[in-house]
Amino acid sequence: MTEFLIRHFIKDYQDVEKISVRTAYGVFASIVGIFCNVLLFIVKFIVGLVLHSVSVTADAFNNLSDAGSSVISFVGVKMAEKPADKDHPFGHGRIEYIAALVVSFLVLEVGFTFLKDSIGKIMSPEAMNFQAVSVVILLLSIAVKLWLGLFNRKLGEKIDSKVMMAVFTDSMGDVVTTGATVVSILFFAVTGINIDGFVGVGVALVVMWAGVGIARDTLEPLIGEAIDPEVYREIKAFVESYDGIEGTHDLIVHNYGPGRSMASIHAEVPNDTDIEESHEIIDRIERDAAKKLDLFLVIHMDPVEMKDQKVLGIRDKASEILRELDPACTIHDFRVVHGEHQINLIFDMVIPIEYDEKKRKELPLLLEERIKAVDPRYECVITVDYDYVAKEDE
Repeated sequence: MTEFLIRHFIKDYQDVEKISVRTAYGVFASIVGIFCNVLLFIVKFIVGLVLHSVSVTADAFNNLSDAGSSVISFVGVKMAEKPADKDHPFGHGRIEYIAALVVSFLVLEVGFTFLKDSIGKIMSPEAMNFQAVSVVILLLSIAVKLWLGLFNRKLGEKIDSKVMMAVFTDSMGDVVTTGATVVSILFFAVTGINIDGFVGVGVALVVMWAGVGIARDTLEPLIGEAIDPEVYREIKAFVESYDGIEGTHDLIVHNYGPGRSMASIHAEVPNDTDIEESHEIIDRIERDAAKKLDLFLVIHMDPVEMKDQKVLGIRDKASEILRELDPACTIHDFRVVHGEHQINLIFDMVIPIEYDEKKRKELPLLLEERIKAVDPRYECVITVDYDYVAKEDE
């Protein structure tokens, strides 16, 4: 059904890289969410009044907040579509993340209010009325929210939307909370014991946990997160695939919203190649990255020694010593400068960013000490660098 709706209501639905198509996905998901949640609110509110159930009524208002979330999602997606201007040269894509953050606050507010009402219900329980038709309506509500959640997840995965994934998480929380409400009603019907308030507390905690999860996932790209390993490998392989590029390092990616990224990388070129020739290669890679990867890429050119066996031997020895000290560290930008009484070894040392300050200071000193033991004339000039790639899940 989801594919049917996408094909019939979203023009050029396969071209998800286009900003206009992403916006169409977001608007369509928001409209569907508003319609479904308003309908569920009306039905559950009536059922809650009939049953005198705080958990059902609170669940109804949770659906109303979800409708509000869909409105915020709609506004956020439309604003994120705005093109770049002089004040925002990389566009307005991050507004979509801000919209998702607002959604998380709404979810938390609903959960907190629900928790307060449920505790009041435990302290002063009210009589409940059991009606089979109400249970059937709530079960249908679960089915609708389950479909709506999966609908948003599918669309969110297609266009890499934080807002839609937030709505998916919220919807799955609703499935759990409504299911718990049904359990409390059935438990009352069988035993005559009213556990509505206790179930309400559990539901409230689930809702609040979902809100915290949405906020956490949304804040990561806003604050600045590590490079996805797959993205790192894709960009690195793309640059290194060109003739005249011997290697790459220091890749940094800045996210300005889904489909709006810029990156910088250092590309190693042979130091005996004509500088204009290397520069032409770099320019071509940057142009191709914009077309093929939809990425604004800035490349810094690093000349490296490729033929001098003595320099290559010293570099290999330094790398071997570093691997013995810590296999997680690497060396790049290695240069050798001969002086009258000493030989300067100038290079960058990449240290995992999670290492503490003590280890960051100790490793270069240990490396310098070991290298100097090979030849007392060696003087190391080390620049400590960090790896900005996220750790892969095990």
